[in-house]
Amino acid sequence: MNVLVLNCGSSSLKFQLIETDLEAIERNGDVQAAKGSLERVGSQAIIQLQAAGQPPLRRAAPLRDHRAALDHVLRWLVEPAPGGAGLGSLGDVHAVGHRIVHGGEKLTRSVLIDAGVIAQIEDCIDLAPLHNPANLKGIEAARAVFGPAVPQVAVFDTSFHSTMPETSYLYALPYQLYVRHRVRRYGFHGTSHRYVAYRYRQLAGKAKEETRLITLHLGNGCSACAIENGASLATSMGLTPLEGLVMGTRSGDLDPSVLHFLHHKEGLSLDELDSLLNKQSGLLGLSGLTNDMRDLLAEESAHQDRRARLAIEVFCVRVKEYIGAYLARMNGTDALVFTGGIGENAPEIRRRVCTGLDFLGIALDEGRNAQAIGQEAEVSAAGSRVKVYVIPTNEELLIARDTVRCVRDAPRRW
Repeated sequence: MNVLVLNCGSSSLKFQLIETDLEAIERNGDVQAAKGSLERVGSQAIIQLQAAGQPPLRRAAPLRDHRAALDHVLRWLVEPAPGGAGLGSLGDVHAVGHRIVHGGEKLTRSVLIDAGVIAQIEDCIDLAPLHNPANLKGIEAARAVFGPAVPQVAVFDTSFHSTMPETSYLYALPYQLYVRHRVRRYGFHGTSHRYVAYRYRQLAGKAKEETRLITLHLGNGCSACAIENGASLATSMGLTPLEGLVMGTRSGDLDPSVLHFLHHKEGLSLDELDSLLNKQSGLLGLSGLTNDMRDLLAEESAHQDRRARLAIEVFCVRVKEYIGAYLARMNGTDALVFTGGIGENAPEIRRRVCTGLDFLGIALDEGRNAQAIGQEAEVSAAGSRVKVYVIPTNEELLIARDTVRCVRDAPRRW
C-alpha cells in the first residue's frame, strides 16, 4: 500500500510517500519512495522535493493555498524523471495519513477520517489554534484532490499521552475548570515518543510490559516523556506545547505570575505576552542570537560567547531536571533515549546532559557518543546501569503504518 503522509502547517506542507503494508511492518521492509517540503504556501513557495535514489530538487513556484501545494506535489510524483519522481499515477496513492496536533480527550487513537472526526478536530481548535486549522486545510485539500475513494486517516500528537493518569495530567487548579473547559496536560510529540520507544524495544529485545524508559525529543520544540510498560506515564508539554523544557523560541516552564508582572511593567497585552513566550524566548531569548543549537555551539566554540554558553547550559540543566523527576516517578529507568534534531545530531549536548548523572547510573562512552550523529547507536559506557541510546525519530513512518492498520482494520501491534 502506498501511503501519502501529510504534515500541514499554516503556510507549509511536508510530505512523504511510503510503501508499506502489514507484512512490511513485520519485517521493517517499508520503503520511502519520495519526500519533500513546501514553505511559504500562499505566496512564492520554496519547494524541496526528493525521490528515492535521486538528487534533491529545489525550486520556487506561486502556490495560493494548500490545495495548490498538494496539486504541485502530485504532479511532480507522476512526472517522469529527471524533472519528476516518475512514480506512477494518482491511482498509486492508496491512502493518505495526516499528522494532527491535537485530538483532545475524545480522539485518543488513530482513526479513519469522516465528518464526525473532522467536527471533533474542529472542537479542539481552541486548544491548538495555530496547528489544528492548518491540519484541517490538509484534510480538505486531500479530499478535494482524491475524493472519497481514497481513505484518509488522522494520527494525533496527543493520543500517545492519553494513558497518563490523573496525577500526571491534572493541574492544581479549581477542579471545575477541568470539568468545564478540559484544562489539563495533554502532551505532544506523541508520534515521536511512541516511535522511538518501539525502536528501543526492538533494539533491546524487550516486550512492552517490561519497558521502563525516558525519551527526550530535543529539537526546535522539545519534550520529555516517562514511558512505563510501553505507555506514556508523564510528559513535559502541557495544555499547549509551551510547557516543559527550554526550546528554540519557547520559554518552557516559568512562574505564571511573570505574565502579570510583565503586563504591568512592560504594558504587554495577552497576545503580546503569548508571542513573547512562544516566539521570542527559549534559546533565542537567552542568547539574543539565534534559536538554532548548531549556531550557538559554534558561537560558544569560536568566540566564547557568554550568552550562547548560558543558553546552552540552561537548556541542558532543564533536561537534567526532567530526567531526575522521571527517574523518581518510575523508581529508575532501563534506558534514556535521545531523538529529534538536537538529540540525534549534537553529541556535545548529550554529553552535557549526561555529565554528573553517574550517581544515577547514567554514564556515556565518549567515543561512541561522538560518532553517533544521525544514526541509531547505543552510546552508554560499559557498566552503565542505565543504557543510553540515540534513535532517530520517524514520525512519518509511524503515521503510514497507523494508516495501513486503520484502513485494513488490523489489530494494533505497537
